[in-house]
Amino acid sequence: MNILLIGSGGREHALAWKLAQSPSLEKFYATPGNPGIAQHAGPVTLDIADHDAVVRFCQSKRIDLVVVGPEAPLVDGLGNSLRAADIAVFGPDKAAAQLEGSKGFTKDLCSRANIPTAGYVRTSSAADALKALDGFSIPVVIKADGLAAGKGVIIAETREEAEAAITDMFGGGFGAAGAEVVIEEFLTGEEASFFAITDGKSVVPFGTAQDHKRVGEGDTGPNTGGMGAYSPAPVLTAALQQQVMDEIIQPTVDTLAAEGTPYSGVLFAGLMLTETGPQLIEYNARFGDPECQVLMMRLESDLAKLLMRTAKGDLAQTSAPVFAPETALTVVMAAKGYPATPEKGGKIQNLARAEREGAKIFHAGTTEVDGALVASGGRVLNVTALGDSATEAQAKAYAAVDQIDFESGFCRRDIGWREVAREAGH
Repeated sequence: MNILLIGSGGREHALAWKLAQSPSLEKFYATPGNPGIAQHAGPVTLDIADHDAVVRFCQSKRIDLVVVGPEAPLVDGLGNSLRAADIAVFGPDKAAAQLEGSKGFTKDLCSRANIPTAGYVRTSSAADALKALDGFSIPVVIKADGLAAGKGVIIAETREEAEAAITDMFGGGFGAAGAEVVIEEFLTGEEASFFAITDGKSVVPFGTAQDHKRVGEGDTGPNTGGMGAYSPAPVLTAALQQQVMDEIIQPTVDTLAAEGTPYSGVLFAGLMLTETGPQLIEYNARFGDPECQVLMMRLESDLAKLLMRTAKGDLAQTSAPVFAPETALTVVMAAKGYPATPEKGGKIQNLARAEREGAKIFHAGTTEVDGALVASGGRVLNVTALGDSATEAQAKAYAAVDQIDFESGFCRRDIGWREVAREAGH
């Protein structure tokens, strides 16, 4: 099987690492890739926005499967262009990718399909949004409708913060993503992530995780793309997972199929576990980052085979994915200044020594300059470890972090704190 992987982050390095373990893999390419991905796949320079160029490359290299890592190419319709050329692709078409591309689209779908979610109002002007704010209690959630790299969600603790967020979004603070704004009821509970793979007809669960979105320890500071995660998330019990499948995932797949926009790919449901049961916060149309890293650490099944069967619509013929029982935990090492203005160019050393602590390091925002590894993004490394408990996985991950020489980097020191506290009986 010849595979092209699209993306350059930690999620894609984890996918590349797992895809490279498939016995069916023959030739493996990645665009644009990163130094970690290059250990597994040949780097290719392609303009992903030029769909014809991507199709021509796939045809020239006899690519059997394209795996799209990030959300932007999916929302841009790359899946449509590849399928039109009879190239198998893992990831939804443009219309179905609106599950992530438009928060308002997802909220409206929840309304039509009776999927439990927070009350909301869609607004298309600052004046409308400020008026609609009167119908909500404080705290309130303000969301930019479009793609904002995981940062377009503001939990406003005061009316003033809510008004400032609305003004910022409609004022261009999030670019085109803020052309429409969703105001949403604030839900109380614990957040968790649930994953499922679907070919538009069949659906199979694909694990659980818990992310840490805030930049600071104790879940303080601004939202980020994610500062760390662990899997599984025991707070999502077997009974709750079945409830999520029955009340959230399956109705989503069924409704999209019935409306002529079948969804093929991974469904990443961000959930709030409330007193009345799980409610959908948002969908992502791709594997999470850094959730993908901990899922891939635990996955024992052949990823390439699973993704190909999904792309071909043969998921019903596939056995359920098998995951190791251990806990995987990943710590994001970010560049100082993230998520605002990260310092780029900082040197990174001693990764091999860190991996000898029993961790796997996935490259997120790295590049090579004159033979040296340096930071090229906000989130730079994902230091990932397996353990028999969250406590053990956390200890191994931080032992590896402490071996890394990255002077202009930082990380949270409390990833997995909820589960570690539960394991300690607190």
